[in-house]
This record gives sequence, structure tokens and C-alpha cells, in this order.
Amino acid sequence: MGSTSPAAQETARPVATGRRGAVVAALMLSMALAALDSTIVSTAVPQIVGDLGGFSVFSWLFSGYLLAVTVTLPVYGKLSDTFGRKPVLIAGSVVFLLGSLLCALAWNMGALIAFRIVQGLGGGALQGTVQTLAADLYPLKDRPRIQSKLSTVWAVSAVAGPGLGGLLAAYADWRWIFLVNLPVGAVALWLIVRHLHEPERAESTRARVDWAGALAVFACGGVLLTALVQGGVAWPWLSAPSLALFGTGLALVAVVVLVERRAADPIIPGWVWRRRTIAAVNLALGALGLLMVAPTVFLPTYAQSVLGLAPVAAGFVLSVWTLSWPVSAALSQHVYRRIGFRNTAMLGIGTAALILLAFPFLPYPGQAWQPTLLMLLLGAALGLFQLPLIVGVQSTVGWAERGTTTASVLFCRQTGQTVGAAVFGAVANGVLAARLGGAGDLDSVTRALDSGTAPEATRRAIADAVHAVYLGASCAAALAFVVLLFLAPRKFPVLKD
Repeated sequence: MGSTSPAAQETARPVATGRRGAVVAALMLSMALAALDSTIVSTAVPQIVGDLGGFSVFSWLFSGYLLAVTVTLPVYGKLSDTFGRKPVLIAGSVVFLLGSLLCALAWNMGALIAFRIVQGLGGGALQGTVQTLAADLYPLKDRPRIQSKLSTVWAVSAVAGPGLGGLLAAYADWRWIFLVNLPVGAVALWLIVRHLHEPERAESTRARVDWAGALAVFACGGVLLTALVQGGVAWPWLSAPSLALFGTGLALVAVVVLVERRAADPIIPGWVWRRRTIAAVNLALGALGLLMVAPTVFLPTYAQSVLGLAPVAAGFVLSVWTLSWPVSAALSQHVYRRIGFRNTAMLGIGTAALILLAFPFLPYPGQAWQPTLLMLLLGAALGLFQLPLIVGVQSTVGWAERGTTTASVLFCRQTGQTVGAAVFGAVANGVLAARLGGAGDLDSVTRALDSGTAPEATRRAIADAVHAVYLGASCAAALAFVVLLFLAPRKFPVLKD
């Protein structure tokens, strides 16, 4: 399993169990904040742009937040292993709530984007530390219970976020989208401060924080993710800005490797990739991030443009997977206790690959129930895939390495989504250009459809483009299957609780 530091030999450090219910409630509220914030803003963009202007850069409301969350995950993971979960979660909550307040006070689009990045700096702590504490709170046999609760929170937030954002923007003011975070976050923060208790760690056991490594990781991740997010959107892939960002990012990768090799206790320790189990889960969840782009980004366009559904109905086609995913995740424990973590995950991702592969074979234009059924089945398959891997990999490390391990798998999943958005966006636009003779990209074609000016050939071209994306997503699922088959051990080296 690779070399293990002395800190890893520590047994799991218990948190207060007398008020564990209060701590779980706080974790669910914190997770709801992080999950809602990624969706609630989307439907309020017209009101925000109408008030503040800045239409040309509004996409950074989402990209800036995503970048900040992603690049801070490894840093918060290491800090939680060094100083404990409670101080990191408190600090992250305070930063997130401060960012929310500043967003509500923003006076122009530039300020709002900057404050969204502040929110993301806190959101990285919420996502990673909540998942780590979930493993700290429960022994292995009970972890599916808390993980299924967190999955349910994420699912409900994904469905409710756009609707809630639209209601607040239409009947109150878009600034309330950020202000509603304050009372919810304050309750979660109070519960954490009051009821979460971790034993004090001796000062001698606390390693020095690798701040140079943290800065290098932050800079490297920020530059590379910016290149992926903006490439092909704000500028062509082979343009000077794109090449400059990728070149700078690769140079910073070398800096990260150099700094981390010299650090006594690096932010991204080598054992994260030397241990087969963790490396395999990192790569498999990176592939999960890739394939998730197909339904979340392209299915609503398909439902409206090809099936002719209204936006609400198109949203329902996508949202059904949030119903089957947590149910499947909760039931997965009965499977992995019989056949193991790896085999359960392979069963889930193998099924997901077949479901994604079936999408291009749907008839044109087809009926709404057909992609809806596929999404329902896909959610069930991915619930069987993701939760066993997270529970399994968290169970292979002790308390002192769990934060770093959890952050690494979440970081890989987030990075996979960013890469997937760039790659599949290029695939979709390439298919459209081939079908329409270079008549435009997916965004411009979709706007033409909305205005009722696009011919039938354009609808068929969109169907072909989305089919190509789903074929690529099926390949990503197959890649995850292969990684687990050849890299992950048949039996995860689980530590005793």
C-alpha cells in the first residue's frame, strides 16, 4: 500500500458522539450551501446582468467559483489533517458567508465575480471537510448512512436550486440569492462550534504547513483550469492567450513538483499517487467528472431543441437521476459487503457505460420518456459506483491522512468536470460545424432554435452533436472500468476502526 507516515498509524480520532445528530445536521446544512450555490445563480443571470451589466463576462460567475473551489480542495484537505477538521470547517464557513454578504453588496459585475471567487475559497473547505467529517463520525459499517444523506442533500439542492433562484430573482431581488446563505450558514456554524469536539493534538505532532506548496498548487491549478474553462469560448484553442496559459500552467507544474519534493510535509504528498487504491479511485472519479458533463450540460439543450420540451420539462428529464442516485448509493452497502468495493464500483460504472452508449441509438426525434428512463437508470448505476469508492478509500487511511485523501478524490472529480466541459464542448461544436458546413457553434445554434428560425436540419445536427458527446461519455465510463480492473486491488486494504 506504500509507505505510511507515523501520523497515519494513529487510530481514528473520535468526535463527540453525544450530540452527533447536531453535527450531522450542521454537515447537511453546510453541504446544502455548497450544493445550492453551484445552481441557484443560473436562473437569475438575466436579472443580474440587467442590474450590473457585464454580459460579456458573466460566465465567470460560475467559472470563478468553480476554480476557487477546485484549487483549494488539496490545501484544505492537508490543513484538516494538520490542525483538525473543526478549525478548517469554521474558517471555510466564515469565508463563504463573508463572500455571500459581499456578493449581495456588489456594485458591478467585476466586483460580483471577485466576491464569487471569495465564496469559492470558502466553498472548497465546505465540500472537502464535510466529506471527511462524515467518515470521522461513523465506523465503516455505518458510513453509507451519512453518505446517502449527503447525496440526498446534493440531489435536492441540484433540483431546487434553479427554481429557488428564479423565484428570488422574480419576486424579491437577485441579491437575496446570496443573503439567504447567511442564516442557514449561521445555524450550521453555531452547531459546529457548539457540538463538534475533537481531541487536542500535541504541538509536537503538528507538522509545519507547506505554504509554498499551497501557493504553487493554487497558482498552477488556477492557470490550467482557466485555460480549460476559457479555451474555445473566450478565445480559440490555438490563440496566443490559450497557448500562453497552457505554457504557464505546465511551467507551474514543474514548480509544484520541485517545491513538493523538497517540502517536509507537502500539500500533495507522493503517497496519494503511490498507493494503488488511492491512485485508482482518483483516476476513476476523474473519469466520473468527465462523463457527468454529458447529461448535466448537454441533455437540457437536447430536450428543448430536439424533443421540443419547455425548459421546466427539460429540467425534469435531467433531474430524475437525482432521485435514483441517492437511493442506489444507500443500498450499495448490501452489494459491496458481499462482493467488495472494487467489484461493486465496476458493476456500477460498467452499467453506466452501457446506458450512455444506448443514448445515441435513441430514435429521432423520440419521446421524452426515453431519455428520462436512461437518466433514471444512469443515476442508479452511478450511485453504485461513486459511494463504494469514497467509503472504501476513506477506510484505507487513518485520521491523520483522511482529509488529504478525501480532498484528492474530490479534486480529481472536479478537475474531470472542467476537462470534460472543454473536451465535449469542442466535440459538440465540431460535429455541428461538420453537419452545418461551419454555420456556428452550439450556443449560436441553440439561440436560433429558441427564436424559431432554425430548420429541421439544425435540430438533427444538434441531436448528432449530443449523441457524439454521450458516446465520449461512454468511453470515459469504460476508462474508469479499466482503471479499476487493472489498477485497484481486488480487496481494499481497510484499516480497523
